[in-house]
Amino acid sequence: MTDHWAYVIECDDGSFYTGYTTDLERRVREHDRGEGAKYTRGRTPVELVHAERFGSKSAAMSREYEIKQLSRVQKERLVADESERAADD
Repeated sequence: MTDHWAYVIECDDGSFYTGYTTDLERRVREHDRGEGAKYTRGRTPVELVHAERFGSKSAAMSREYEIKQLSRVQKERLVADESERAADD
């Protein structure tokens, strides 16, 4: 079964980019090398700061859309929550 991911990367300028992929590591590498989305090309290096795994493309893309609708403050909170969960592991 293929994993589908909604993810957030933080660009070098502090901005966030939200995307969808089936191969998270490859996609982040592409962004980091300037081969990803046009938005991230001039904003490298990038860092993966949030990722959510889904069983279907539609679910992941729906979540990607939801995240894109969040305000900057809400995205910062989402990323902070992710950091706290990682620290608890």
